[in-house]
Amino acid sequence: MRAYELIQKKRDGGELTAGEISAILAGYVAGEIPDYQMSAFLMAVYFRGMSSRETADFTLAMVRSGETLDLGAIRGTKVDKHSTGGVGDKTSLVLIPLVAAAGAPVAKMSGRGLGHTGGTIDKLESIPGFRTQLDTRAFIDQVNRVGCAIVVATNELVPADKKLYALRDVTATVDSLPLIASSVMSKKIAGGSDAIVLDVKTGSGAFMKTLDGARELAQAMVGIGAQVGRRTTALITDMDQPLGRAVGNALEVAEAIETLRGDGPLDLRELCLELGAQMVTLAGVARSAGEGKDLLMKILDDGSALAKFAQLVDAQGGDRRVVDDSRRLPAAPVRIAVEAPSSGVVAAVDAQAVGLAAMGLGAGRATKDDRIDPAVGVVLVRKVGDPVRDGEPLADVHAPDRARAAEAGRRIQAAYRIAARAPAPRPLIHGVIT
Repeated sequence: MRAYELIQKKRDGGELTAGEISAILAGYVAGEIPDYQMSAFLMAVYFRGMSSRETADFTLAMVRSGETLDLGAIRGTKVDKHSTGGVGDKTSLVLIPLVAAAGAPVAKMSGRGLGHTGGTIDKLESIPGFRTQLDTRAFIDQVNRVGCAIVVATNELVPADKKLYALRDVTATVDSLPLIASSVMSKKIAGGSDAIVLDVKTGSGAFMKTLDGARELAQAMVGIGAQVGRRTTALITDMDQPLGRAVGNALEVAEAIETLRGDGPLDLRELCLELGAQMVTLAGVARSAGEGKDLLMKILDDGSALAKFAQLVDAQGGDRRVVDDSRRLPAAPVRIAVEAPSSGVVAAVDAQAVGLAAMGLGAGRATKDDRIDPAVGVVLVRKVGDPVRDGEPLADVHAPDRARAAEAGRRIQAAYRIAARAPAPRPLIHGVIT
């Protein structure tokens, strides 16, 4: 069947077969179907959607476009985690060693950041010497030896996703639910883990701004997992203000270490415990999420998780002394305080605005070729519900120079809304989809 006929079928609301989906995707990756026809197909999907079966078939066709990782040599049930992205989202830095210390192996492939949402790989690379590239054998050996590894995803995994995303980005078809779900899940499936926990963000700093949209995406991804035989659970979590207090690569590493030490911001600690509880349950380490959370609290408080992080850093060539002395991480030359323009209670902190301010300092990328400055970023002194007086600090800006510090300071100040009384608190966890 020609590409024209498949485009027409989807345009008219028809349901494509697995063979038809495989044919159009394989033809595009092979260069036999041009961009203009695939653009038309993506737009048809954008308007007509896909059934759950079509979405699963599309996901598997994406997986088949490249290599898949065989993790069979790793002992135990391998569990992976994915976040849809947010501001100050350093959960992987805490979660992976925490879950590994509980006995659940984690072989994680992560990406670099693009836009105002930071990437786990960029954060880890702010640790002096940390290697994010390992060959498959070294990757598997480390997981068996240490219990976890975090590496950058290779270009051989799901090449169709990279090619399609570039096209979606310029054809206004990025925010198509089946295309988002298949993009995320194809990479997780190709990564080889047995079980997947998804952190689907909602709020001002998230890709999915509304709770209904986040829930629909979570259900779609869990549905794909069920169709292809991967145990999958999704948590819908809040991103209406930054997670924790630090936004920026080295700053977030320092905050993650503080959290692994048993301190750290309460929202970050709680989110990692909730996500981790689902991970150890799917891995068979705990019989229920409640039991898993109790286990992880003990591991966090007795220092085992911090020791596992130090072991991870050491195994991948990083300077493990950063665990005891965060001054060994990169530090920005300029630091200024952002002052409150009035007295009251913090009623809102626009997460996206904070993320964009940090990106302007060099903590994120506007394009994939931009270079990251690991030292810069923002540390929030006050968050929603905190009282503040006129002239007191709202946040600290860590900048490469005074001009960019001043600009970021203006943007951060505008991101805060101060009112006479505190708003009703938003839940950290909006729901669990299984």
